[in-house]
Amino acid sequence: MIFAGIQPMEKKDIRSLSLPALTRAFEDLGQPKFRSKQVYEWLWKKGALSFELMTNLSKDLRLELDKEYCIRPITLDKQQKSLDGTIKSRYKLYDGSLIETVLIPVPKEKRFTVCVSSQVGCSLTCKFCATGQMKRTRNLDASEIYDQVAFTNILSEQTYGHPLTNIVYMGMGEPLLAYSEVKRSIELISSPQGMGMSPKRITISTAGIAKMIRRLADDNLRCNLALSLHAADDIKRNEIMPINEQNNLEALMESLEYFFSKTKQKISYEYIAFDNFNLSRLDANNLIKLCRIFPVMVNIIEYNPIDGVTFDRAATQTVDQFAQILRDAGIMVTVRKSRGMDIDAACGQLANKE
Repeated sequence: MIFAGIQPMEKKDIRSLSLPALTRAFEDLGQPKFRSKQVYEWLWKKGALSFELMTNLSKDLRLELDKEYCIRPITLDKQQKSLDGTIKSRYKLYDGSLIETVLIPVPKEKRFTVCVSSQVGCSLTCKFCATGQMKRTRNLDASEIYDQVAFTNILSEQTYGHPLTNIVYMGMGEPLLAYSEVKRSIELISSPQGMGMSPKRITISTAGIAKMIRRLADDNLRCNLALSLHAADDIKRNEIMPINEQNNLEALMESLEYFFSKTKQKISYEYIAFDNFNLSRLDANNLIKLCRIFPVMVNIIEYNPIDGVTFDRAATQTVDQFAQILRDAGIMVTVRKSRGMDIDAACGQLANKE
């Protein structure tokens, strides 16, 4: 792939066009319909980031396309590699905004996951999240999300000799508040005309927007869903996640039950282990009740230190005891160790510090 420079804003980004819209544009140019399919394949399947690379088009057509349209890829700004092999990439967007993307390799399990961002910043102000301390500037375009996956796939193959196996929308921003572009990016990533990756390998992580969870179910994207739960009662959840005041646990459970009944796709709860906050026997009992409404897996996550936040990481023994209570109740539980913490790439740490 070629990393192009910033393009003039007066040109329309050709990657913003759907295939039907691209076909109409080519008809307006007096070009046959099959040309639009050729260009679409160059853009998404072959990853061409300049018209010059589209060698099965005539030179005149390539010049005409370059006159009317632009391609605005993300460009690598900085890259850091953790001691555990995690790689964080900071990308610059066409308007100068910065986002972060993380490659999380687990070679022993042949699992190579990319954590992608969906917004520049975030508007949800979760108390434990570095991104939540930033302002939301804008949503990402589908192509900007797609580029994160495509570029990280190349990085994974070059560094670890293995393509990506999983995609998680768990980076900067709330995916369900950037819904239309997130949806289009998933369609492109999973399409045979794009990367051809199974939607079963894709997980959307949300802080909990009930009406958008229902819309996700109705649109039948066939991807998995993770709820950033972190507390199993409304009082505690309101304290750390203001979004819960408009989307309380009752509303979220109803929307998740609807999602599962419509899609039968996997649902998981992300549960950060905070010291002296959400790991009591009562917390466990409340969480067990939420796990019995529909099939669900609980991912307990180590808390990752963030500047200006008073939460502390819970002791390993406390986390293990909490997890065992859940397992004894028949709940599927994993305890996730932090990856990339030394480069601020772990869960909740993405913030463009510089």
